[in-house]
Amino acid sequence: MTMTEETDKTMTRRQARAKTTGKHVKPDPKVEPNEVVPAKKKGSALARIPVIKKFVYTGPPEGGSDGAGFAFEWEPWTEEGTRRRAKSGKAKRGGYAPHLRGAPSTTKQARVLTSTLVAQPTGHRGVPNGRDVMSRTVISHDPFQAYDEGDISSPIVIVLGSVGAGKSSFTKTVGVLRPLALRNRRSVVFDRKDQSGEGEYSMVCRRYGSEPIKFALDGTGSIVNILDPTITDAGGAKEQLRLLKAVASIAGHGQPLDDWEEKAIRAAFAATMQKFEGVRTPTLADMVLFLGDRTPLSTVADDLSDDAVERLHQAGLSMRWRFDGLLEEYSGLFDGDTSKSVDLSTKLTVFDISQLPSEGPALPVVQGITNQWLAGRLRKDRGWYTNVINEEAWSVLVGPNAAVEKEKVKLSRGLGVSFWYIFHKPGDIPADSPGMAVIQEAQSVYAYRMERPQDAQFCRSTFGFDPDAVTLLENLNDGHHLFKRGRSPEAHVEHVRTEFEKTVTNTDEAMVHGGRS
Repeated sequence: MTMTEETDKTMTRRQARAKTTGKHVKPDPKVEPNEVVPAKKKGSALARIPVIKKFVYTGPPEGGSDGAGFAFEWEPWTEEGTRRRAKSGKAKRGGYAPHLRGAPSTTKQARVLTSTLVAQPTGHRGVPNGRDVMSRTVISHDPFQAYDEGDISSPIVIVLGSVGAGKSSFTKTVGVLRPLALRNRRSVVFDRKDQSGEGEYSMVCRRYGSEPIKFALDGTGSIVNILDPTITDAGGAKEQLRLLKAVASIAGHGQPLDDWEEKAIRAAFAATMQKFEGVRTPTLADMVLFLGDRTPLSTVADDLSDDAVERLHQAGLSMRWRFDGLLEEYSGLFDGDTSKSVDLSTKLTVFDISQLPSEGPALPVVQGITNQWLAGRLRKDRGWYTNVINEEAWSVLVGPNAAVEKEKVKLSRGLGVSFWYIFHKPGDIPADSPGMAVIQEAQSVYAYRMERPQDAQFCRSTFGFDPDAVTLLENLNDGHHLFKRGRSPEAHVEHVRTEFEKTVTNTDEAMVHGGRS
């Protein structure tokens, strides 16, 4: 063998060993650094096939050197990858493994190989809400726990979305059933949805050994007295007067009262409370008799002209007729003492207002009175955390009740109350309404599927949802929602219920067995 052939063979072995081990091989001193060593062409037959020839190794290129003694630059894409054991017998016995051991590494070095690390969006403390779609971890959130830990600054909760998307079953589970398993927790529900002649929360209420407080127009339901002293405890005579004016406005088809009408109500209220002090609790029917009466007007008429006194008298008569119409049309709702069944003695209190008509003043008046009564009761009964659920919340966030609701919400932190508002369309609430101010204060938002693009845009502009979430909101499946807590990014959540929860939270049994609402 000649010297040239020996050098050729030596270089071939060195290059093969360098490719296999990945180690740097010193150049052979017998070979000049810039000397081009010819190599045998391989795959010459395959190289003639037009398509396959692109993938066939044909040896090093003509000329050139990498400056380290090699005749050409090694291209990694020409390698076949890690070589495996060739014997099938060893492979069948589990011995099919790379000839060479891989390079050692650490977790810190190898973590760049993981393109995405998905963490749990929330902590583990709180009430289980559902399962995060991306990380497959449990979403846990409770307004009181999150407020205590500084994750949110407002205990108000908003649940919104289209009909049938899963809002009610979620609210029953996360806002009522699961918190009631905790100590010193209770829920108060204003049940608006009719289900077989009663509210949809009736089954849940009976599971806890109590009956829902039902309001009906046939005189068989409960009564709430607008002059109940419990309401006075919520904020004194000032709050009671505010409620009286709201009721008068609602009874007048939402028209605001003028100064004369408000003054007439204040004079009649003062005269009523003075007459019955120490005797009994007055009712709305008692106060109506003082509206337009000239006797209480004499206390404010000393410096008024005869025309002014007459105008005040006429305003009082106008309010008397308005309240008279309310008592006559909705007898059995407001014309007596508050029923003894209206209390907070159980962990779950349900005000069944499902049988009240959507049109007319009955529904918003009952909601306004019971909400104000509740605030007074909570002030006297400390030491509990209370979820107050408002189904079909537009009726308390629109109109005269909205101002009362806004004032009541200010008490939520001091009274340990989390107000939940469930509604369908944000567009039902005027932008300049006090109710919109209540919505904008919420920092726990559960947004279900939105059928209208403007509703999805509302979530972005009001609650700070990501722009990409707008499209997702329009295409969410039933039982799925986007959850946003405080300033944290929203999470895509699937609501998961146990078999027991499915039984007591079913809201579509009149239509489809096992459905959602």
